[in-house]
Order: sequence, then structure tokens, then C-alpha cells
Amino acid sequence: MIIRRPPDIPSSEITPEGVFLNRRAFIKQAAAGTAALAITPSVVSGLQRSIRSQDPDFADLESELSEPVNSWNEITSYNNFYEFGTAKEDPSRNSGSFNPKPWTVAIEGHVNNPGTFELDEFLAPHRIEDRVYRMRCVEAWSMVIPWRGFPLADLIRRAEPTGNAKFVEFTTVVRPDEMPGQRMRVLDFPYIEGLRMDEAMHPLTMLITGVYGDDLPNQNGAPLRLVVPWKYGFKGIKSIVKIRFVEEMPMNTWWFTNAREYGFYANVNPEVDHPRWSQARERRIGELRRRETLMFNGYADQVANMYSELDLTRWI
Repeated sequence: MIIRRPPDIPSSEITPEGVFLNRRAFIKQAAAGTAALAITPSVVSGLQRSIRSQDPDFADLESELSEPVNSWNEITSYNNFYEFGTAKEDPSRNSGSFNPKPWTVAIEGHVNNPGTFELDEFLAPHRIEDRVYRMRCVEAWSMVIPWRGFPLADLIRRAEPTGNAKFVEFTTVVRPDEMPGQRMRVLDFPYIEGLRMDEAMHPLTMLITGVYGDDLPNQNGAPLRLVVPWKYGFKGIKSIVKIRFVEEMPMNTWWFTNAREYGFYANVNPEVDHPRWSQARERRIGELRRRETLMFNGYADQVANMYSELDLTRWI
């Protein structure tokens, strides 16, 4: 297999925000309905979301592997977010009282430009360049999700890490009053994740602010989450409040919790079984039959060169 690292994300993987959000007749109808019936903004937003999966503009979307995207309902009702509970349905059921506004993000560690930023200030340089990325995401199951966001590398360049910054560590918010799963103590909160610097700088590594053109729902990691599409889903830390540049490899939450079953890298590798199940096949939400799991989740051409000297059976 020829391994190559493209200079940028393939154009087939990126849809300009303006094209992606073309609602055409629906917007006109919604506007008219709002004027005539005094529909609240939240109701209009709900109508937009419910229709979105059936709108031809969205139904025809495919991933870079020519796979259709999952529906809004599938993406927002079947989640892993232990802060709201351990069952897949818990995040959508239990996240209604979580308030993602106002929000601040701290940039710390070995950087020349540290600070704590209001979310709008944090995101402002990226608004014009916001794009929709149709990426595959894998846990024990998989989906194809139209994320909205920007490359983490853009933020890293703004932070100006020093030569001592070898890894990037992410920390999620701790609000047990709003996040009932944090009161269960299933994990040692706050949730922590990390990436090697070259992984963090890769153009496929994204900070995500929305899905299907809307801001992130609470159950999907509002208001800011990480997506690293060639890794298992637990690397995609949600509701980020701190990004720290460090010299030593961070002890991420699942590695700390159960090092026998989870490692730091979590690269999708069908040739290495989880101690309790095979990872050779995956279940795509919305499909009945399992399908073969792809090495690096189908992104081998773009990312495998980063691990050419790494034993992927030892560094799981």
C-alpha cells in the first residue's frame, strides 16, 4: 500500500458553509410561518432540524468514502458522553439542563500566547473559514457525521507553542449539578484526553462547533469538542474548557481508568482486538449487518506515515 500525506484535506471532503446551509424554499416557508403564527426561534430551529435529514440538499451528502451521512436523529440520540450517563440514550435524555453559554476556554502550558478566552472571542478568527467536514466516527459502532468546525492546527498556530510542547492535553468541564453522570463517579472527572503534537497539527484533526449546520447539541459535546476521525470515539473529548501544551504524554482518562483495555493512541486497528471483543467488524448505525473495520478508519493514506515507527499492537 502506498502511504501518502496530502498537503491539505481533499476538496471532496469539504463543503463550503454557504452551500451546505442552502435551505431554499424551507427558509421562506419558515420565515412566513414565524410572522403569521409567532413561532418562537426554538420551534423554528426544531423544525429545521427535523426536516434536515429529509432535505435533498442533505440527503445527497456523502463522506469521502462515498458513504451517506447519518440522520440528525441518529447522530443526536445515540451517544457516548458519560458526563450524562453510561447508556447510549442517556446524553439526549439527561443533557437538557446543561447550559453551554457563556463559555470560556483556557490556553495554557508551553505557549507564547496563553490566556482564557470567551468562546466567541476564541472562535472569531475561524468564522469565515468554518467548513463542514463529513467524517466517519467509530466507537464499537460507527456513523458518518457532517461536522462543522476548523482544524485544530489553526488554533495551535495562534497559541505559538514553544519547543517544549510535545503533546496537547484537553480537559472537559466539571458541572455535576448539570451533568448527572459526573455524580455517578463512573470515571475520575474531569475527562482528559491528549494528542501527540504531530497528530494535533494534522489537517484532519478538528475542533468542532456544530453538526448539520447547527451549533452542537448538548449531547454531542456543546459548545466545543474534538474530532480525530482515524481514532476511536473516546478520543473525541467534549465540552472542552482547557487546552494545555505539555512536554510529557498526558494520562488520558480511559488509559488511566483501565490501561489493559485502553491506550493513549486509540488508533482504529481491526488487527488488534479489544480484550473483551473483536474490533475486526463494526456496526454502522442505521444498518443491520456489520461491516469490516478499516485500518485507521479509512484514513490510512493520510495518517499512517505518522506511525511507521510505532508498534501499533503495543501502543494501542
